Formats: sequence, C-alpha cells, structure tokens
Amino acid sequence: MERKGLLVEGQEVQVTESALPSSYYYTITPAVAMSKNYQAYERLKSQKGIVREVKETPRGFYTVVEFDEDEPV
Repeated sequence: MERKGLLVEGQEVQVTESALPSSYYYTITPAVAMSKNYQAYERLKSQKGIVREVKETPRGFYTVVEFDEDEPV
C-alpha cells in the first residue's frame, strides 16, 4: 500500500487473482495494495477477507488480511 488511510482495520476487502507463468499474486480492489507472489499450492480459495493490521515500515505500508479459507469460491 502506498499511502496511509486507504484501508482500516476491520474493513472487508475483495481481492482479484492474477497469474504469472509460475505463480499467482493478489490485488486488493480497487487497486490499493498488492501481495507477494504465491505458488499454485498457496492459492486462495476465498476472494473476500478482513483487514487485521496496517503496518507502517520504512519501506512503505503493509496490510495483513485474514481470509476464511473454508468459504467456497
């Protein structure tokens, strides 16, 4: 995440999955934040999650989102 205030703890967010040749990444929509790359076995089942933490670091803002992986896609 580039700047403070785009997401707040407790907020429900939706993600879109994008594919690379050998991995996947997720974008919180609208394009507010992106994930790292994940392998196929790490793919999310759910497209909605809850923001649990927004951390400010010297490298930028990091968002921790919790997903209910028991929820059907």
